Amino acid sequence: MKVGKIEKLPLREIWSHEAIDFTPWLEENIEILGEVIGLQLSVVEREKTIGTFSLDLLAEDADSNKVIIENQLETTDHKHLGQVLVYMIGLDAKTAIWICSDARQEHVNVINWLNEITPADMLFYLIKVEGIKIGDSLPAPLFTVTCAPSEDIKQMGKNKEEFAERHKLRLEFWERMLEKMKGRTQLHSNKSPTKNYWLSTTAGRPGLSYIYNITKDAASVGLYIDKGKDSEEINRQIFNIFHDKKDDIEANFGGPLIWDVVEGRRYCGIRWDTYDSGLFNQDKWDSLQNKLIDAMIRLERAFKKHIQELNI
Repeated sequence: MKVGKIEKLPLREIWSHEAIDFTPWLEENIEILGEVIGLQLSVVEREKTIGTFSLDLLAEDADSNKVIIENQLETTDHKHLGQVLVYMIGLDAKTAIWICSDARQEHVNVINWLNEITPADMLFYLIKVEGIKIGDSLPAPLFTVTCAPSEDIKQMGKNKEEFAERHKLRLEFWERMLEKMKGRTQLHSNKSPTKNYWLSTTAGRPGLSYIYNITKDAASVGLYIDKGKDSEEINRQIFNIFHDKKDDIEANFGGPLIWDVVEGRRYCGIRWDTYDSGLFNQDKWDSLQNKLIDAMIRLERAFKKHIQELNI
């Protein structure tokens, strides 16, 4: 059985003019594009005017959502990227399809980014079109998906959005808390708000830190012991020294503490937890911050003399 060989053809040999030849052809054969990207498309209007611009094709999907189609029988450029965004906004479209002969990596990155940061119902496609034929057959288009939305990409964007919101909340939480500390304790007085879930300062000895932690629904204050690389043994020795004085430390603190040591883990810690509220309970921040500051003052008082007596 003889098998033909695919031959690539210059696009301009098939469609010499984008607006006059390719766009009308695509309008008549929109189902070919729809099959490639998995959408049922129907053309509403060709050369749709938006301000001073003209969209190649305005279509609809099976749910009657607007789909804009921008054709470029050449390598992608900034001009057409801008037009895609103008059409999306101007027509309140849900889907954009940008067809090109080749895509610059910068524009691939932008389309992937748009799929990542926009809502789940907004879809951006970057499609490569090539002209082919087999033997003496008629020329035909070959559409290849370069960029497309996916559940993974949308979830990644959602995760980044949640992280950004969490970072914003942490900055605000620590900013307010540092302001509350003034006049009550000098601990952390040289610190600035951070997007991290912790806020730490030295406990007066290398490798010992007083740390505040905040999670979405809990918070803690603690003394952490970590002298760096290969320090598990000495960290454990310091922890044991404090643990031998557990009764005195907890009496001075005013309640029980969590003595956190795990075999094979480098750092050790002694902390106090509260589960009354956390980062996402903004209406309870004031009382939570006061509670944490009070607990840290008591923790420092309980450990101060024992840290000073360390001879390791």
